Amino acid sequence: MKTLLAGSLALTLGAATAEAQETKVIGVSIPAATHGWAGGMNYHAQEAVARLEKVYPDLQFVLATASDPGKQVNDIEDMMATRNINALVVLPFESEPLTAPVQAVAEAGAWVTVVDRGLSVEGIEDLYVAGDNPGFGRVSGEYMASKMPDGGKIVVLRGIPTTIDNQRVEGFEAGIEGSGIEILGMEHGNWNRDDSFNVMQDFLSKYPQIDAVWASDDDMAVGVLAAIEASGRDDIQFVLGGAGMKEMIKRVMDNDSMIPADVTYPPSMIATAIELTAIAMTSTAPVSGTFTIGSVLVTPENAEQYYFPDSPF
Repeated sequence: MKTLLAGSLALTLGAATAEAQETKVIGVSIPAATHGWAGGMNYHAQEAVARLEKVYPDLQFVLATASDPGKQVNDIEDMMATRNINALVVLPFESEPLTAPVQAVAEAGAWVTVVDRGLSVEGIEDLYVAGDNPGFGRVSGEYMASKMPDGGKIVVLRGIPTTIDNQRVEGFEAGIEGSGIEILGMEHGNWNRDDSFNVMQDFLSKYPQIDAVWASDDDMAVGVLAAIEASGRDDIQFVLGGAGMKEMIKRVMDNDSMIPADVTYPPSMIATAIELTAIAMTSTAPVSGTFTIGSVLVTPENAEQYYFPDSPF
């Protein structure tokens, strides 16, 4: 599917909008920049809309950001009522609250592209674009197991309650299966530094011995590291985050013992989703289905390939 979509993209861009077409409206609904990854995602969404408006003069884009699920639901309903959108690209703030309103968009006949977090009901979307969330968890778990060959005690911070968070945790648990690693506790840090700081403080108070932390996200890893530093504890050997934040990649490059590795999950996937939706609106190229972006383990040996100092994330 990935190869097919990439081929379709090149083909369509090469002959883009050769003849006049009816103007169509694409709504883009995404969470606000509440954390680093979301900030990078917002940057790439804005860049994609600005670029594609020039490439496709017969398309109009409506971009809305929301700081909570309720605002996102209202944004989508407003797009349908006042802009009569032909397509919706949505990265759900949370899966459950967004499922019904997005389903209403699909039932009204609009194209639906869901990005990253997924909906709680399968089959609503025409196109799903995301990182390899089971693979993200599995790569993280396998690294943990290789880093702790004799086993050990760890704590886990989950993200916002979503389908992708479930997939990551399931992949991680499969990755450490049989390794002797014991998960002492697992709590939601909501992909937020402050929340993760508080969760890690609770873990540190509750557990006298913690060997390592799977933060499952670089923003959460920042909060975790701050809590560890504030506590003065020296039993935690390392913290594994994920998503490829430039500060974390730099620490991997510099052989920082507390951040020995990272796992990629690029926020630029939103641009891929918007571009593929534009193709769906302007051509007959087959772009429905699933587009999956693999997760890569970043180590000191390959970290330079994933370090972009000018990136917003």
